[in-house]
Amino acid sequence: MSTKPARPGLSRKSFQFDLTRFTLLKNLLLHRSFQFWLILPNFFFFVLVILTGLVGSGVGNANFSIIFTWIVWWAALIVLLIPFAGRIWCAMCPIPAPGEWLQHRAIIPKGADKPLSLAVKKWPKRFKNIWLQNISFLGVALFSAIILTRPLATGLVLLAFIAVAIVLSLVYGKRIFCRYVCPVGGFIGLYSMFAPLELRVKDQDVCRTHREKECIRGSEKGYGCPWLEYPGTMVRNTYCGLCTECLKTCPKDNIALNLRPFGQDLLVTKGRGLDEAFKAFIMLTCAVVYSVVMLGPWGWLKEWANIASVPKFLAYAAMFLGANLLLVPGLYYVAAWLARVLGRPRSPSVHQSVKGADAGQGNSPSVKKLMVDYAYALVPMGLAGWAAFSLSFLFINVSYAIPLLSDPFGWGWNLFGTANYPWTPYVPEIVPFLQVPVLLGGLAFAINTAHKISQQNIPGRAQAFRATLPIAAFLTGVTLLFLRLYLG
Repeated sequence: MSTKPARPGLSRKSFQFDLTRFTLLKNLLLHRSFQFWLILPNFFFFVLVILTGLVGSGVGNANFSIIFTWIVWWAALIVLLIPFAGRIWCAMCPIPAPGEWLQHRAIIPKGADKPLSLAVKKWPKRFKNIWLQNISFLGVALFSAIILTRPLATGLVLLAFIAVAIVLSLVYGKRIFCRYVCPVGGFIGLYSMFAPLELRVKDQDVCRTHREKECIRGSEKGYGCPWLEYPGTMVRNTYCGLCTECLKTCPKDNIALNLRPFGQDLLVTKGRGLDEAFKAFIMLTCAVVYSVVMLGPWGWLKEWANIASVPKFLAYAAMFLGANLLLVPGLYYVAAWLARVLGRPRSPSVHQSVKGADAGQGNSPSVKKLMVDYAYALVPMGLAGWAAFSLSFLFINVSYAIPLLSDPFGWGWNLFGTANYPWTPYVPEIVPFLQVPVLLGGLAFAINTAHKISQQNIPGRAQAFRATLPIAAFLTGVTLLFLRLYLG
């Protein structure tokens, strides 16, 4: 247990507790087969999802792929895994595994460091961001009314994911799909900044003076980071997939798996960008849209999303993309502009510079910089919105999973004697009592984060407080919208 000095880009000291102090856990993480045993059950699950999607029952609530992917897995991801363990799903995700096994010509033992001869190309510099992940997520989300209810669509989408991951792994090497393309990995990376679990170096000075850099180049004990990260300078969870290769390869025992305060990475200034800001806008907007379309009383909107006709779907697509790419970012830009106006010193004698701020009027950061920085306050708000949305259907529909354990394809099997278990909503009356504190907690955390971001950009306590008000108003408005949708 320790309180360490702030890392670069972090404005305060932070509490950390190194979990690798527990010998049993450390030995487990160092074992060569650790990640394989995490992936194996999920690989079986993934294959079963694809097969049941392709050849199982066409009825959504009688098909393993729909219920276990979009109810069981999704709820576990949003409600538990991301908020408390960050990118832990990426450590056990089966999608990149076949490509990596082919790339290294090995599964459990340490294989080849050099990829197959096919992997000679470098990933284009213009795509070294998460814009492709933003686009791919919007594509999946736009057709979500089809993907989430048609088993065949779910099976084909997941099959496409694994095919693209294999091709990119063979052509470019490493986990290019995970880092730059995967629509799920994009928002997991963004939301993992909220989680209280991090993988970091214990002492950056040790890395600075160590020349061999096995964490990048690999060693006989493991591979160089497949996520293209350098642990020695890593200060955020965003692009660390928790594969633990660096922990295995580091000869200095300088890698730690820490518990730390929630939301710590949201205050790290290093690495902030417009691509991540738009991911925050998209995720928050989609949480609202999903709640409106799937849970709201507007049947005509659900019909449009389900491609009842091409003109109606095109109208829905225009509204969906307009809300994600224009309306919400535009409103947030206005809020950032108001924050800049309210954050200006009222007295001309006040002249304090803001370190690292973009050029603007006087010493004020630009509206664009403020919009990008404040976008990280949307992370806890968006995560709370998705959690509330997931809770709205989890307790009502999770009982569909029980008969599917015995009859995953809907072919009349009864493998474990649960095939005739009836649909049983579990304690639906408690759902609002879970959603309200989740949403209010997300709001409180988001406003607190926005205020701390104001303090990073705006000189003076009073100015920083005033600058936070427009962002707090936006966040409160979104929360009231969620509450209106869920509570009526």
